Amino acid sequence: MELKSNEEKITRALLVSVDTGEYDSQASLEELFELVKSAGADPVFSVTQNLNKVETATYVGTGKLDEITEICNAQEIDLIVVDSELSPTQIKNMESVTDVRVIDRTTLILDIFAQRARSKEGKLQVELAQLKYMLPRLTGKGIAMSRLGGGIGTRGPGETKLETDRRHIRRRMETLKEELSDLEKHRGMLRKRREKDGVITVAIVGYTNAGKSTLMNYLTDAGVLAQDKLFATLDPTSRALKLPSGVTVMLIDTVGLVRRLPHHLVEAFRSTLEEAAQSDIILNVCDASSEEARTHMNVTTDLLESLGCGDRPIITVLNKCDLVEDDVLVQDFCSYIRISAKNGTGVDKLLQAIEDNLPVRMKRVKLLIPFTNAGLANEIRTKGTLICEEYVSEGLEIEAVVDEMLYSKLKYFEINQ
Repeated sequence: MELKSNEEKITRALLVSVDTGEYDSQASLEELFELVKSAGADPVFSVTQNLNKVETATYVGTGKLDEITEICNAQEIDLIVVDSELSPTQIKNMESVTDVRVIDRTTLILDIFAQRARSKEGKLQVELAQLKYMLPRLTGKGIAMSRLGGGIGTRGPGETKLETDRRHIRRRMETLKEELSDLEKHRGMLRKRREKDGVITVAIVGYTNAGKSTLMNYLTDAGVLAQDKLFATLDPTSRALKLPSGVTVMLIDTVGLVRRLPHHLVEAFRSTLEEAAQSDIILNVCDASSEEARTHMNVTTDLLESLGCGDRPIITVLNKCDLVEDDVLVQDFCSYIRISAKNGTGVDKLLQAIEDNLPVRMKRVKLLIPFTNAGLANEIRTKGTLICEEYVSEGLEIEAVVDEMLYSKLKYFEINQ
């Protein structure tokens, strides 16, 4: 759905923040600016209030709220977006004074997720997260929504669901949980099948807009949406990637992360993130051109640690290096691969790093298998990666990629030892 009003103009948004010193409010506000643009609105103005703690009734205080009202009138603001999580009382009071729709950071991110979800699981996860967030805020919500007629923060479950009674919403939440549980079981079966078949998985994780989907597209031609927007990719995409040695791995692209990601979403998408966390190799992709590169990397690293990824190889990938000087970030990262997913610079080194971290050491070999040992050829076809084979007078010439265990049987037939 395009975020336009009845007059077919882009929603004009005012961004509001309170700086209490608990976190970097300026960096968070800049991120909110990008989130609003990703949602399809135009962030035309921002206001920051310095307080020791937020005002319980109005979030910013009555004086600052009057100032915000004047700005809304002068700038023809359609939407106020607050860089925090608001209580129902704060939303009601701010809307009654400004006569402008007010949403908070969590609602905005939920709205973007609702736009981006394409798979059945993604849509169910978004709806469940929205209902969990909206349930304690149900009172008076229907009036506000019907007055403002849709727009940012109203996608997903829809107004009719949010205006029903709490009991109905709880029943819907239980149904969603059951459906998600069934999908998770199915995904678990697929994962076990991959493990049984020896499929090696490589997950691409990282801060949103770091270039993960661009990298995925460059390596596999997956056709994943790669835009300069936060959360351009929501649903995980899996594609086969053939490494230079001939080994084929499954590459998984995942939803991007942001600072202060609402816990509703972390919980809702935990199963999806765990899928990536259980991969054999993890590529932690970071936008090297961002001033917040170190912070972005820390956000991703903390999440990976919380998911128990400490025993898996994690390759730090600094993307967009074509936009920065060679010596930038060197002091911050002790081990990394520099690439540009846009033009392919450094991708060869990344592929080599993946090969160096494969769970089972693979070896590319050329063999001459005598006809008397034809059974070995069948074993290569089932357990290894066959590149080519040709019948000759002495037997079967084979070029393949095999693991160390299989190679121990084949090394006697290797050509040019």
